[in-house]
Amino acid sequence: MRLFIGIDLGTSAAKLLLVDEEGRIRNTVSKEYPLHFPQPGWSEQDPADWWNACLLGIKELLCGFDAAQVAGIAAGGQMHGLVALDELDRVIRPAILWNDGRTGEETDYLNNVIGRETLSALTGNIAFAGFTAPKLLWMRRHEPENFARIRRVMLPKDYVNYRLTGVHACDFSDAGGMLLLDVKNRCWSQKMLEICGLRTTQMPQLFESWQVIGTLLPEVAAQLGLSASVRVAAGAGDNAAAAVGTGVVGQGGCNISLGTSGTIFITSDHFNVDPHNALHAFSHADGGWHLMGCMLSAASCNKWLCEEILETGDYAAEQAAIRPENLGRNDVYFLPYLMGERSPINDVDARGTFTGLRMDTKRADLVQAVLEGVAFAMRDSFEVARSLGLQIKRSKLCGGGAASPLWRTIFANVLGIPLDLVKTEQGPGYGAAILAMVACGQFASVQDAVRALVKVAETVIPDPALTARYEERYQKYRLLYPALKDTFPQIR
Repeated sequence: MRLFIGIDLGTSAAKLLLVDEEGRIRNTVSKEYPLHFPQPGWSEQDPADWWNACLLGIKELLCGFDAAQVAGIAAGGQMHGLVALDELDRVIRPAILWNDGRTGEETDYLNNVIGRETLSALTGNIAFAGFTAPKLLWMRRHEPENFARIRRVMLPKDYVNYRLTGVHACDFSDAGGMLLLDVKNRCWSQKMLEICGLRTTQMPQLFESWQVIGTLLPEVAAQLGLSASVRVAAGAGDNAAAAVGTGVVGQGGCNISLGTSGTIFITSDHFNVDPHNALHAFSHADGGWHLMGCMLSAASCNKWLCEEILETGDYAAEQAAIRPENLGRNDVYFLPYLMGERSPINDVDARGTFTGLRMDTKRADLVQAVLEGVAFAMRDSFEVARSLGLQIKRSKLCGGGAASPLWRTIFANVLGIPLDLVKTEQGPGYGAAILAMVACGQFASVQDAVRALVKVAETVIPDPALTARYEERYQKYRLLYPALKDTFPQIR
């Protein structure tokens, strides 16, 4: 019986899965690491913390198992983070993460001076503050000595892969989020590299997500107690890996991820671009492409309210106070822009707000407003997809927030579609394990693996009456951001 390791390199922790060749999860381990906010709106991590978490996590994961049975490893990782290495492959500065908002000026330069049409033609996307290219421009402007030392630009999970194999590699799904990849033609954009002051030699080699980039370095294999013949697959960006893990591959699939950030992920066998660039056009881990809307604060909004404001970690108790008859009838609205926002408004100045507070507003109303506000914001991207003629009749749902029955009900009714939950819901980690299985020949393709391994466990069906109430509420919610848009920059 062969075993495979899937790594979900998240923003707050590395979650590791040990999966057998029949797709059964044999063990799981989670290793947390710190997140640093050196200035308001900034978000950084030390890549050494990722590597140490993976080292310790793999050792713990294999306790009680025969390490000789491990055949492959793959990772799904947080996207867009800038990892800059020097000529000796040492980390130059802390990684600037996906939810970092410091690059407003650089993003404006790319969109308004280089131009949205040019960017879209070169990469299929426009600039968003969280993307890697604006970070490079920021580093060139504010840290020129560090920028001059760059000999390799990498993404978070690719740094872990480098430490495992010694190979500088990146997969197409993750590379698309850098604004440096010609997504349609699956190659680095020479023009974008030139704009950012880079050369092709500074970029990692590109692979499909299931392709083998190398095997374990002998010293790493010895440290982990694994064979040096263990294959390491290129892996995928976290959302692409999560989509694989929920079986969303091929034409016309949809996955909604309700994690720290929130995404809607729509698959295609063909390259498509949203003409307004409100949705990202990226490669998928199955060899195809996808459109994706990403909101920066999703389940993290609920975490913020409960832990920082209400000072409780008992999320279930807070939600239990919300009466079913109050769904779709809450007079309190919440804009979930705690870190600015990406899709579809692309506004680093946007801020979170509660609107509609009264003397009779209760604690439960605030909790409900947060859950509903995240769903409404996700629907904003959903509406963009609909405007492109995409018919989304149902979707998979995953992520930590999907564990809440109440939140699942709210989402199904705000979107007005059935939501399927899969039996093995381990997000990017399970998708990464599937990619490792394909890399090791367990399955001929990602599609074959998904058909064999991913099964639906439960479906949340929307209620027509509740859907109608949420439709009315959503139309009111849509008035808030336009009314406040010009105010946000003045209150920074």
